[in-house]
Amino acid sequence: MLNKIFSLAICMMIVIFFSSCGAQKEVKQEMTSDFVTLNSGYDMPRLGLGTWTLNDDTAEECVYHALKVGYRLIDTARYYGNEVGVGRGVRRAIQDGIATREEIFITSKIMPGNYNSPDAAIDNSLDALGLDYIDLMLIHQPGYNDEEVYRALARGVKAGKLRSIGISNYYTPRDFDRIRNAAEIVPAVIQNENHPFYQNSDLQAYVAQFGTVVESWYPFGGRGNTQKIFGNETIQRLAKKYSKTPAQIILRWQMQAGYVVIPGSSNPEHIAENFDVFDFSLTAEDMELMRGLDKGRRFENW
Repeated sequence: MLNKIFSLAICMMIVIFFSSCGAQKEVKQEMTSDFVTLNSGYDMPRLGLGTWTLNDDTAEECVYHALKVGYRLIDTARYYGNEVGVGRGVRRAIQDGIATREEIFITSKIMPGNYNSPDAAIDNSLDALGLDYIDLMLIHQPGYNDEEVYRALARGVKAGKLRSIGISNYYTPRDFDRIRNAAEIVPAVIQNENHPFYQNSDLQAYVAQFGTVVESWYPFGGRGNTQKIFGNETIQRLAKKYSKTPAQIILRWQMQAGYVVIPGSSNPEHIAENFDVFDFSLTAEDMELMRGLDKGRRFENW
């Protein structure tokens, strides 16, 4: 009798153990799958890796590491000069079974030097990346002929080369509307400088009526300004409250506020740290505190 009771207890423990593992796996999948559905119908991860300043070799390693950590959004640009390295990192990760191409969201941008030949610029980026399509292509910044550039992006969508299109470094509703009216396809994303000291929530509210999402580059203020934001008293207090780093508090805030965010780093530890933001949420009161940090102050002028 005792043997039967003992055996039954062991079986129950095994069932509970495996049920618990399954539940943890399910929760982790839910927490690490934070996407926004664009007006193009495609899902875009809310958190990605920025690759500005990385050369090809460094970009390859950082992209591969980021995808291994769990990132599925990678941001590059023709101007960065690292599309080749980004493409190598992506293809390597696919080859190693880390992710499928459909699971990875790649963004690139047409630089001003190519505004006179935007159709060719799209093909050049595809060739450099070594991919059949680009998930999101942006106009890098306002400039001569940018309306025609946007029409070229729309042609790229119709040709199956691009899935979603948008703009970068356009900061007013007027500038947004000028490009929006240049083609039949509404921008899916507008990528701008955005951090606790410059939130530009008015623009976010305006473009939301068109289903356009704001994506933040320099979420920590950019080089030379990061410590000014990390050292902020409110952010420090929230970091202590949640046992997180200031970087993680900022990223969590931006995601909850509806932004897509792409912190850049070449440090494997920082890349992993920046992705570790899916196991907590800021309260409504915390979000209000973060909103109160807005100074309307940009650090860059492009």
